[in-house]
Amino acid sequence: MSADSISDRARQIHFSNIVIDAHADTPQRFLFDQFDMGGRDAEGCVDIPRLREGGISAIFFALWVPVDITGVAATTRAFDLLNAVEEQLRRHPGDLLLARSPQEIRAAREQNKIAVLLGVEGGHAINNDLGILRQFAARGVRYMTLTHNATTDWADSSNDAPKHSGLTEFGREVVREMNTLGMLVDVSHVSDQTFRDVIETSRAPIIASHSCCRAICNAPRNLSDELTVALAACGGVFHITFHNAFLSQEYADASKVMTSESAAREKSANQKFGPNEAQRLIAGQRMSDELIRAGKLPPVCWEKIIEHIDHAVRLVGADHVGLGSDFDGAFMPEGMEDASQFPKITEGLLGLGYHEADIAKILGGNTLRVLAESDSAAGEPREAKI
Repeated sequence: MSADSISDRARQIHFSNIVIDAHADTPQRFLFDQFDMGGRDAEGCVDIPRLREGGISAIFFALWVPVDITGVAATTRAFDLLNAVEEQLRRHPGDLLLARSPQEIRAAREQNKIAVLLGVEGGHAINNDLGILRQFAARGVRYMTLTHNATTDWADSSNDAPKHSGLTEFGREVVREMNTLGMLVDVSHVSDQTFRDVIETSRAPIIASHSCCRAICNAPRNLSDELTVALAACGGVFHITFHNAFLSQEYADASKVMTSESAAREKSANQKFGPNEAQRLIAGQRMSDELIRAGKLPPVCWEKIIEHIDHAVRLVGADHVGLGSDFDGAFMPEGMEDASQFPKITEGLLGLGYHEADIAKILGGNTLRVLAESDSAAGEPREAKI
């Protein structure tokens, strides 16, 4: 199925609702490649034409800082990425609008513009300084992913050895300050115990901006059913991501077997592109596609996204599920290569018998709600949890 071949009903539902992608890594391309969103591009996943074809009303651009960049350099990198996003906004005022709230997302839609929102990916970007966290909030950042693939000085990561048994006391201060600032706490990438500590500490609903279901694909980055239920119980939203190794157990298992070949290819890409993380990520997608064509990795089809959405909905209901592609930061499944393919998700949910109202929630309504609730909780005193 191509995005053009979806049913009339799916197209009507998809394009009449606000559709939000909660996580894309395109800012790396702005910074390293001076990539301009204005035209259709031969590389990558996101540009203005393809966002419009995909009916994406709002997109969160992640200010991702690799874990090997620390201290002041990490903060500088995050602000460099933020500046690069702002440059795109300046270049394309007729197409893009910086949004901080549900009201501004709706205003962008009324003006036929795409709302751009910001999230910091990797809490090490604040360099253990709540003042820097406040600076990000003042510049419009709406969420922060507490860790990336390494444990920070104050929070354990799902992909690293635990050092703190979850959050340290400073980590809890970070969560409380994010509540005060109206920033959503993002638990994608954190360890299970960090997740539990966040639930215990936060007075506002939390999000997973780009994760999948561990019951289907047993990756540490994915959420267990227990954690999914806990996230929903606090009013949060679980945004399903599109990365092959989080969607498919078969792909994840085969990738582990191919460690030596993958490492050699990654080393070659690193030598070729150096610090240009954008091109290294694109090279990684090419490598994955080549290995699938060669039969060394199993193919992953876009319908796996629907399987994960449906598992989460069956577990906690349609009020707590959304979408976070990880475009331009991960390896996309066949049929969901870029933002133009988003309408397939609506078609896939219709095929499972989902009602239009629930599809609208998953496409963007739930993310609008959790943003509004985070705004409402900002500045309120925290009630003790019993």
